[in-house]
Amino acid sequence: MKKRIVQNLQKITCFIAVLSVTKANAQLFDSTLATYGTKYQQERTYLHYDKTAYTPGETIWFKAYMMEGILPANGSKTLYIDWVDEKGNLLNHSSAPILENGTTNGQYDVPENYKGSFIHVRAYTKWMLNFDTAFLYRKNIRIIQTNATPPVTLPAIIPTLQFFPEGGDLVAGIKNKIAFKANDQWGRPVNVKGVLQKNGTVIDSIKTLHDGMGFFFLIPEQGAKYLAKWKDAKSKEQTTELPTIRTGSGISMQIGIIPGKRFFSINRTAEVPDNLKILHLVGTMQQNLVFKARANLTEQTVTSGVIPIESLPTGVLTITVFDNNWNAVAERITHINNSEYFFPIELKVTKWGLSKRGRNEIELKTPQNIEANLSVSVTDAFIESDSSNNIISQFLLSGDLKGDIYRPAYYFKNNSDSLAQKLDLVMLTHGWRRFKWEDVTKGKLPSITYPKDTTYLALSGKLFGLSAGQLQSGGAVVMMVKEKDSAAKMMMAPVARDGNFGIPDYIFFDSLRVYYQPTKTLTGASASFMTSRLSALNYSNKNFAGTTLFPDTTGYARHAMLAQEAADIMKQWNGKMLEEVRVTAKRKPAVQVLDEKYTSGLFKGFDAIQFDVLNDPFATSSLNIFNYLQGKVAGLQISTGSGTASLQWRGGPPLLYLDEISTDPGMISGIPVQDIAYIKVFRPPFMGGGGGMYGNGSNGAIAIYTRKGGDGISKPGVGLAAHTIAGYSPIKEFYSPNYSTFVRANEQRDVRTTLYWKPQIITTAKKNVFTIVFYNTDVFSKALRVVVEGMSSDGQLTHFEQLIE
Repeated sequence: MKKRIVQNLQKITCFIAVLSVTKANAQLFDSTLATYGTKYQQERTYLHYDKTAYTPGETIWFKAYMMEGILPANGSKTLYIDWVDEKGNLLNHSSAPILENGTTNGQYDVPENYKGSFIHVRAYTKWMLNFDTAFLYRKNIRIIQTNATPPVTLPAIIPTLQFFPEGGDLVAGIKNKIAFKANDQWGRPVNVKGVLQKNGTVIDSIKTLHDGMGFFFLIPEQGAKYLAKWKDAKSKEQTTELPTIRTGSGISMQIGIIPGKRFFSINRTAEVPDNLKILHLVGTMQQNLVFKARANLTEQTVTSGVIPIESLPTGVLTITVFDNNWNAVAERITHINNSEYFFPIELKVTKWGLSKRGRNEIELKTPQNIEANLSVSVTDAFIESDSSNNIISQFLLSGDLKGDIYRPAYYFKNNSDSLAQKLDLVMLTHGWRRFKWEDVTKGKLPSITYPKDTTYLALSGKLFGLSAGQLQSGGAVVMMVKEKDSAAKMMMAPVARDGNFGIPDYIFFDSLRVYYQPTKTLTGASASFMTSRLSALNYSNKNFAGTTLFPDTTGYARHAMLAQEAADIMKQWNGKMLEEVRVTAKRKPAVQVLDEKYTSGLFKGFDAIQFDVLNDPFATSSLNIFNYLQGKVAGLQISTGSGTASLQWRGGPPLLYLDEISTDPGMISGIPVQDIAYIKVFRPPFMGGGGGMYGNGSNGAIAIYTRKGGDGISKPGVGLAAHTIAGYSPIKEFYSPNYSTFVRANEQRDVRTTLYWKPQIITTAKKNVFTIVFYNTDVFSKALRVVVEGMSSDGQLTHFEQLIE
């Protein structure tokens, strides 16, 4: 279903009464709009969290889903997440690699000393920053302060009332539908009622119909003054003036909801210029043209018709009216729900733990005809919960509207006509403008400041301070890279003519220390590393305080109580001293210790000759490592007379590895012998490395390991320029205890509020069942909340929430 919609999205023709479809006019408009839909499609994101609120010291676990149009986004490769406090101070700027299925995951540790009531989250890609930043993902996450004193009295509610003429303008002499929205200072809806006055005389009453929203009809008169006098349940009477009336000529548009269709009506004033007598009606979804028609109002002042919507995807449809010069004169959004977006989840409890630390098994099943990527959380049912927004309402509604929507998930409860009418009030009272129509009609395309990052963040940099001649002469940057708790690695990267260099396959997490030196032809250069990594947005002038008000609930109280107990347990546990344990064992040979410490993967084992350079008192007397090896390995011939070492073994050169990275003799010969800890020489043939840059493995291999911390290594890179650089944020694994086996950590009292979190569950047509296993805590509440969210390979979505007890 979804694939067919994708194929038909730009091929839909609407047969509309009294309108004739345009074929030859506005070719520039058509081609520009088509370019927007293909080359400038905008990305959207949504974050699923393991729970609703957190306390200081807890970890926020998240799974991010990305969409581009109506499909998973596979263009950008890096998602940035900013964690900001209430006053706009950046707490953390994290980054995560976006996988091929348009997802990624990670976590953020709330500082233990955090005093705020919430943390503001902003998530985005580089590509998103080229467009209106109002559509970036944002959320305020509640932080529960366990020792906070609740206010004696809540602040007084300050209601406001706004009016929204349908189509954009309040036009004199034409029947206008005017929607209104009443909110308090925190964005929550307020129910109001009152009267509408014209020049001081009451002409109608107004009353909210749903969540602070309502509407009325009005034929405004030129020169008249219209006021609304209203009040909420507690406030005094207030007065709000209606929007300015457009006098003279004008266009009014109204959209009506019919099951499976949209009814439209376009009115013009009696006297209008010629450009308002021929109109163009254009429908777009996700920047794709879905219909275009022409209306002739030369002989009449009103026209109407029906727009079929059965073949459209679920989401926001924008209907825009243009004059004959292709100037936008009216616009209206309407929401389409054809129910093709959803795939179901089946949940079956196969084992229910009925006691403290009891084992639970839950079986999740997706339809056999889809490939899906899911995230699952299981929490204590009696802590706080918030189901007001989810992956469906974010991607199909709130992610395409400016401003906050109150309880967006409510509008996807069912497909009833009454719910559709309520959702239409949201459409009438929220702004939406992906396009600057004046640019589209002129053929102007967006200015791209941030090209789409189609490759992952890898070790890279750029040289500065060089002449064009130096850059054109070639050269390279020699780097010694030191990651945490690992040996330094030598690398060489060629320098391009624009000064950029890098190792595309060296994708790293956390931070590393890089010592570097350009080759002789690039003498005098300085380097800047990771120039492609985006810095955090500027929040210095932001103040998020007071944007969210959370009521106290028993759920928050239980969460705070358990969090405080968890903090106390951790303090006690960390303070315990273990009794001394004496173990007597046979000492391992030094080379075995080195082999276990330095080698990994296929470099472990094999028939090899080992050299303990670390403890060899004669090693430092050698000029380089090749001088050290001369004559030590039968059959291995090493020549160093020409300045560059030449190696032969059984008729060919052996492979060379430095810290298990393929290299050549030139890179090895410059490393001081005192920086080498261990050498492992593999007799021919060597199959562990899979080939290298110097040989093919049939003539053996030599693996050289530089010293690690604690082995008395001299500081790497002494005398070289150095930088500490950041890659992707580290991704941790959620800890879920296994009480079927004994480990010392299980002695702690278990007061977790999140019992299970799995951010990456892949189901296929052949394997569509997944079993999750987890254990109850020591404060077993006899009820758990399971939340499953996910996205299929063709853009279908799911949200499943169930209490099990």
